[in-house]
Amino acid sequence: MVAKIKSGKSLIGALNYNEKKVKQGKAELIHVRGYPKDITDLNFYDKLFRLTDLADSNQRVQTNTVHISLNFPNGESLSDETLRNIVQDYMQGIGFEMQPWLVYRHSDAGHPHIHIVTTNIKRDGYRISLHYLGQNQSEKARKAIEIKYNLVKAEDQPKQKPNLKAGVTAAEYGKAETKRVITNILGFTLRAYKFTSIPELNAVLQPYNIQADRGSKDSRMYAREGLVYWILDLQGNKIGVPIKASSIYGKPTLKTLEAKFKLNEQLRKPFKAALIKSIDEVLAKPQTRRSFQKALREKGIQVIIRQNEEGRIYGVTFIDQKNKAVFNGSDLGKAYSANLLSAKFLPEPQKTPYHQNTADNGNTETENGNELLDILFAAEREDMAALNKFKKKKRKGLNL
Repeated sequence: MVAKIKSGKSLIGALNYNEKKVKQGKAELIHVRGYPKDITDLNFYDKLFRLTDLADSNQRVQTNTVHISLNFPNGESLSDETLRNIVQDYMQGIGFEMQPWLVYRHSDAGHPHIHIVTTNIKRDGYRISLHYLGQNQSEKARKAIEIKYNLVKAEDQPKQKPNLKAGVTAAEYGKAETKRVITNILGFTLRAYKFTSIPELNAVLQPYNIQADRGSKDSRMYAREGLVYWILDLQGNKIGVPIKASSIYGKPTLKTLEAKFKLNEQLRKPFKAALIKSIDEVLAKPQTRRSFQKALREKGIQVIIRQNEEGRIYGVTFIDQKNKAVFNGSDLGKAYSANLLSAKFLPEPQKTPYHQNTADNGNTETENGNELLDILFAAEREDMAALNKFKKKKRKGLNL
């Protein structure tokens, strides 16, 4: 069993995620705790207000949302009753046994898993500390549950060999088992491409909707030189549960990759001059950023440009798809660094939506996804605003 804990500031966001899956037929609410109504009688706002009422008792705490997923390997067929018992033991193990919670069984991935939505604010207004909750209490609870219910231990799950005969396509969360998809994509990309850093590897993995992640620089995982792999959604956001590098066939850990970086540094050298020549040929004519990417794509060279929130280009990576050689712009020379390249680009002929991370994959990016979400939740936001006013008036009346 693999447990993943996410903390946040939006109870409605965590609840919405699971309720949308229910509406899509990809999840089912199988258990609740701490609610005055039966599970079949609960509506959306019953589920939400039980949690927000607790969170409102300590408005100084901003992180008041806990979203947990418990993941099981393929072949482990667990009944709803068994899952409810596992959740009860797990929540007790991490100190949340007295909190209200909602348990959803999901069927949107290639492996069995459940999601738990709760809050860390207790009835008396005090908060349950989330500091090292995943590394300490959660790990102890997980190991005890694996023994009690005779589950496959996370450490003992077999490492799946990549299927190199099958065509490698971009990952789609829920279409197949996450670990198998990541294993297959890594099996191909690590063998075929010559990259010399994690950012260069991620440039290769981006079109496959995969990302290697060391965690934030102040995280425990980063300090211990850990590495995990995520599936990304169409907007480039991490989705599902990360897979530890050490659990993947071939162990593509940071230590393993660093040895590969040194080898690739030599293997890619013969292709550097030809790449520079192709770039110079394109830059011989005035170019916008998009025309620059398009012209190089026609030469078999993918250009990934990274921008910050202000639209300033801060990074560029070139992937020679013919020779599978990857170069950061500055590795080719100062003239090909992000700053100097961006200074050469002409303004685009018309204003286009800004995107933080743009990959030249031949697709036109739009903001329709965000607009659609705004439309979908517009009515819900209005309802929430009205209900919040009602709750405030009701409380004010009680205090008179």
